[in-house]
Amino acid sequence: MGLQYLRSVLRHPCLAQKHGAFWVCHLSTQALPSSSDQHLKFCIVGSGPAGFYTLDRLLKAFGNHIHVDVLDRLPTPFGLVRSGVSPDHQDTKNVINQFTAVARDPRASFFGNVALGRDVSLLELRSLYHGVVLAYGAESDKKLGVPGEGGRNVFSAREFVWWYNGHPDGKHLPVDLRGVSSVAVCGIGNVALDCARVLLHPHDELAATDIAAHAMEHIREHGGGIKDVHLLARRGPVQAACTPKELKELVGLPDLTVHAPPAQMEVSAADQAEMKKTRMRRRVYDLIKQAADAGAPSDPSSQGLGGKQRHLHFQFYRSPKEETAGDGLGDEKEFRSNYAVYAFEGILEARTLDLGITKGRAGQFLGGEK
Repeated sequence: MGLQYLRSVLRHPCLAQKHGAFWVCHLSTQALPSSSDQHLKFCIVGSGPAGFYTLDRLLKAFGNHIHVDVLDRLPTPFGLVRSGVSPDHQDTKNVINQFTAVARDPRASFFGNVALGRDVSLLELRSLYHGVVLAYGAESDKKLGVPGEGGRNVFSAREFVWWYNGHPDGKHLPVDLRGVSSVAVCGIGNVALDCARVLLHPHDELAATDIAAHAMEHIREHGGGIKDVHLLARRGPVQAACTPKELKELVGLPDLTVHAPPAQMEVSAADQAEMKKTRMRRRVYDLIKQAADAGAPSDPSSQGLGGKQRHLHFQFYRSPKEETAGDGLGDEKEFRSNYAVYAFEGILEARTLDLGITKGRAGQFLGGEK
C-alpha cells in the first residue's frame, strides 16, 4: 500500500550530490510547483535522529506547502535512539517524545518495512519527489583485519549493542556467555563503555532498564561468571574518546574494582598541554586515575586484585594484532581448557595479554571508538 502511494504521486527530477555524511537530491527549478497552492513532495530515507531533525526543519521551512514521506527498512522508527542508546540511558531516549510529536504532523507520513534497493530504487525515488534526503547511517562494520577476527564469541560492538537492544537483525547473534570469565572490549569510546557497563552491571539493576528480554535472560543465566572486563585503547588515557558522564557511570558501578597500569597513566608534556587546553580531557584522565588509585591494594607487594566481585582493567597503547581461542565447551559437567589471547603492539613494547584461564572461557567484543 505504501509503495502504491509512492508511485502515485507526481514525478519530478532531482540531482543527487553529497554534502558531508548525507546524499541530498537538490531541487531543479523545473521540478518546483508553479503555483503556491501546490505542495512540494519530499522523501527522507531513514527515521533515526538525522531523519527526524531533517523532517522538522523541512516542515518549518515550507509550512503548508510541503508533504514529507519518511521511509525505513525496519517496521519501527527512531533508529539509533531505539537500537543504539544504552538501555540504562532513558533520559537520552526521551528525545523519542519530540520525534513522535513531529511524526504526528499531518504533513508527514511514515512507511516502515520499505528498504531502499529492495522495495524501491533511488532512481525511482528521485522521479517521485522534488527532493530526497538519504539520512540513514552505516549498518556494516570496518574489519580490523587481524587473524581470528571472525572466531567464536568475537563480535563488533555494533552487533553486540543491537543484540542487547533488541534490534531485529541482532536478536539471533550467537552470544554465548556460558563459562566466560574475561571479556576484552577494543576501544574506549562511549559505545565501548556501554558494552562494558552492560556486562558488569548488577543483574537486578540491569533488568529494570530497557534491555531486550532475550539478552537479559541470557546475561542473567550465563553472565554471572564474568569477573574481568578489559578496555583496550590504541592511544593513552588523555586521548580516551569517551565522555566524563559515561566514564563516571562505568567506574562507579557497585562491587567493581578498577585497574590501570601506573606506567600507562604517566603523562607527557604534550598530554599536559592537551589537558590544560581541553577540560574534558583532564576530567576523563582524573576519573580513570582516581578510580584506579582507589582500587589499588594498600600493600604494593600484594598480588591480589582486591575483594570486590568484578574488575575493570584499562589497557592503553594497545592495538589488536591477533585473536586466538581454544576449542570451546567440553561436556556438560566441565569446561575444557579454553583461553583467549590478544597480542598487542604497544608504542614502547610488544606483549601478550592472557584473558583466559585453564577453566572457563573468554569472550571478545571488537569495536567501539579508540
